[in-house]
Amino acid sequence: MDKLLSRASALVGFGPACTPSITIADAESRKKVQVMKDGAQESLLVFTDKDPVKGEVVLKMDAGKRVEHIGVKVEFIGQIEMFYGNMHEFIAMVRDLDAPGELTSTKSYAFDFENVDKQYDSYNGINVKLRYFLRVTVTRQYSPNIVHELDLWVKNVNQAPPPEMNSSIKMEVGIEDCLHIEFEYNRSKYHLKDVVIGKIYFLLVRLKIKHMEIEIRKRESTGSGSDLYNESETITKFEIMDGAPVRAESVPVRLFLSGFDLTPTYRNVNNKFSVKYYLNLVLVDEEDRRYFKQQEITLWRKEL
Repeated sequence: MDKLLSRASALVGFGPACTPSITIADAESRKKVQVMKDGAQESLLVFTDKDPVKGEVVLKMDAGKRVEHIGVKVEFIGQIEMFYGNMHEFIAMVRDLDAPGELTSTKSYAFDFENVDKQYDSYNGINVKLRYFLRVTVTRQYSPNIVHELDLWVKNVNQAPPPEMNSSIKMEVGIEDCLHIEFEYNRSKYHLKDVVIGKIYFLLVRLKIKHMEIEIRKRESTGSGSDLYNESETITKFEIMDGAPVRAESVPVRLFLSGFDLTPTYRNVNNKFSVKYYLNLVLVDEEDRRYFKQQEITLWRKEL
């Protein structure tokens, strides 16, 4: 009788029965990254494009419990989640771990996902998230499935842009008969730990400039057409001049990128989103009017 009651409880899902877990085979040797998830920091293992994803699934059974199932599987999934509701899977690989049957004691299963094309970086944005994760599912016929997920973080190293494609940026900006400045940055493409070096030349100054600052701005674009959403945020800003400049004065710029939370530039990822970065030069006059000029730069990852 007790056996029949236990069997019925497992079937209808009364009480805990099975706790799945996933371990990665080379977890100890892998780099880790801290990622915000549901308002808390989470430590995730870092993978690159061609790294195999292998490890072990353990189904820990509680004493005296049993679970009837119609199969156990593990999936490797790449997914883009839009914060306004849409989800798009661009990778979905499955490994069947067990045939239909009954779990009465703890079981473990090895799995291996080789040659998985993880071409996109993981990304946590304002309106979009790109995530890779493993999902183990114990499929049941008459009760809710038992599901457990483990997130992974993918970073890919980019090729260095050729010198002929990475020339300096020179631009002029001004207000007729009031202000004429020229700014120059040493390159248009920078790796994530690079240094932006430049100069700002004042060719004509008839405004009473109070100070000048440079911002790094990030623009995230999601969707397309009438459903296009653009969100901008200022990553950092710092003052490069305090006080009024004079004609023919030049102000040096040196900005170390390594201290900021930056990603590479992403262009049309899976036709779903883009991330671009800009250097924004801002001048503020004595009446607190702001004059600015924005220039896009390309960021790329040189190393993990």
